[in-house]
Amino acid sequence: MTLILTGSPTRYGEDRFTEDNGFLSTVKAELADAALRCKGSKSLAPVLLMISAAPDDVLFTDSVLEGMSLCVRNSGINPSIITMLDRRNVEKAPELVKQADWIVLCGGHVPTQNKFLHEIGLKELLKGFDGLVMGCSAGSMNCADIVYSHPEMPGEAADPSYSRWLRGLGLTRLQIVPHYYQVRDVVLDGRRLFEDVVFPDSWRHRFYSFPDGGYILCKDGRETLHGTAWEISYGAMRQISSENQVFTFMNCVFISPHFPQTYSHFCAGLRKNGVNVLGIADTPREYLTEELRGALTDYYQVRNLEDYEEVYRAVAWFAHKYGHIDWIESNNEYWLEQDARLRTDFNVCSGIKSDRIASIKEKSEMKKYYAEGKIPTARQIKAAEGLAAVSAFAKKTGYPIIAKPDNGVGASGTFKLNSDEELKAWFADHSSNYGAFVIEEFITGLLVSYDAIFNSKMEPIFENNSVFPTPIMNIVHDNLDTCYWTNKTVPAKLAEIGRRTVKAFGIKSRFVHLEFFQLDRDREGLGKKGDYVGLEVNMRPPGGYTPDMMNYAHSTDVFQIWADMVAFDERRKELGEQYYCAYASRRDCHQYIHSHDEVFARYGNDICMCQRMPAALSDALGDHVYIARFANKKDIEPFFEYVCEQR
Repeated sequence: MTLILTGSPTRYGEDRFTEDNGFLSTVKAELADAALRCKGSKSLAPVLLMISAAPDDVLFTDSVLEGMSLCVRNSGINPSIITMLDRRNVEKAPELVKQADWIVLCGGHVPTQNKFLHEIGLKELLKGFDGLVMGCSAGSMNCADIVYSHPEMPGEAADPSYSRWLRGLGLTRLQIVPHYYQVRDVVLDGRRLFEDVVFPDSWRHRFYSFPDGGYILCKDGRETLHGTAWEISYGAMRQISSENQVFTFMNCVFISPHFPQTYSHFCAGLRKNGVNVLGIADTPREYLTEELRGALTDYYQVRNLEDYEEVYRAVAWFAHKYGHIDWIESNNEYWLEQDARLRTDFNVCSGIKSDRIASIKEKSEMKKYYAEGKIPTARQIKAAEGLAAVSAFAKKTGYPIIAKPDNGVGASGTFKLNSDEELKAWFADHSSNYGAFVIEEFITGLLVSYDAIFNSKMEPIFENNSVFPTPIMNIVHDNLDTCYWTNKTVPAKLAEIGRRTVKAFGIKSRFVHLEFFQLDRDREGLGKKGDYVGLEVNMRPPGGYTPDMMNYAHSTDVFQIWADMVAFDERRKELGEQYYCAYASRRDCHQYIHSHDEVFARYGNDICMCQRMPAALSDALGDHVYIARFANKKDIEPFFEYVCEQR
């Protein structure tokens, strides 16, 4: 079912549906989709059923039927049947609902319509309905689970027995106050409707008011408001969107939005899409960047992000203040397990929960999903099986072998072992924790990444490929300068295996960073030279400033693309001209031949970014970073050599 909530589908004095904020085009598109779902064809004319808000008032009901029928046809929509459901044909309600693929809940007196809807059992009749439901005024208000029926007739505001809270159809949790411009300054029974009635009622509630021409679209579990609108809550009102803007009814808790610093762009993208961005971090608000402060709807400072109970209380406070939490995210490897636990505890279904976190955090668990997707990977054994078993494993694969933490990030804690003697020494050195490691055969080849943003249907809406000529393990262990680049395009074979990997892991609605070896020679059981072998899955964006490099390479905004995926489940930001984007870092412990000024003198026109790397990331990514983009791949290596040439 698709649901559209309006005050009125027409602007005042018009006899056709408004085209403002894309309303008419939205209705036509949803009718076409409804016809396809219900009848298997977009071309069939809809069967329209209207449901009266005054079922016993024949003159009023007939005038609504006449007026709405005229508007529908003047809008270029030609239903095959138009029927009004009121008291005269109430016994046919089940049959009429079953035949319809477009139901319009008409406007009128909210309590009167509410009573009639319950009399005919519409909530039950709509179960399994796969068409379009459109509410108008009272009809929209009655779609809520708990209906806010503010006084509207003389005497109701002064009547202590008048009930402002009614059971609705449960099609949405949103409570609206329609016809903003008509009702904003209304005085009823000597009381100002907004200041004296609606505002006091908004404590512990959240109302949305918008003028005719605006509407709310509820589709595929997402709710978006189109056009000028205001939110009323805790006795105050704030404008949340303007004409031709879209506001998304979504509460997103973003963990540690200030680190890395560029992650504030994720929050800014969400805010642009109308998402309530609720930040939790251990930094005073005044220390946040101006961009981040502007992007956050609210902020909760904890003393320690490692303290789960404290973070839990922060999320609980947001849930109390803003309602159900729709997303919990950090996009940060370090917090993935905590994110999953919070989603589990708060029943947030938009991401990975605790029962699946091992599959993306533990390298031994990853192997199972790689196998399901028939994706070749290096042979592996758990070190917990003991020295004898690992020695036998090494005889099969040959040396060198790699020991790495089963649950770890990057090359930290990774060891390359070249002989039985080194293996025995490693076990002796790790006698207390060797059970936390896995042992893998050593594979030679080019390290590449498949980076992508996937929607809820496991479809990529953005893809990228980066190439790492020097293994990260060597960079960390030998204190080397980090150099890598982002390609203009993703090789077809890499895209295919990357998509297959995501499908094997069952990952939806995420930014992913998947690492592969491209074999430098034929290897039995793995593939031919040039084939890709799965190394590791990371269900978050690549580290450091790689997301920024994607922006420079593809002339786009991946932060906004991710935010569009969250809010709309699609990409709304296009790609521009394509480049190669190169990353060259320097370390404070080295001395370089070419000064900073000389680097800019030669490459200033190409450099997009020059930045210090946070200390927490510098082991793998260097201390000082130069990022440049080039039209030609041949310019990358000279750039690396010039920036990183040491004395």
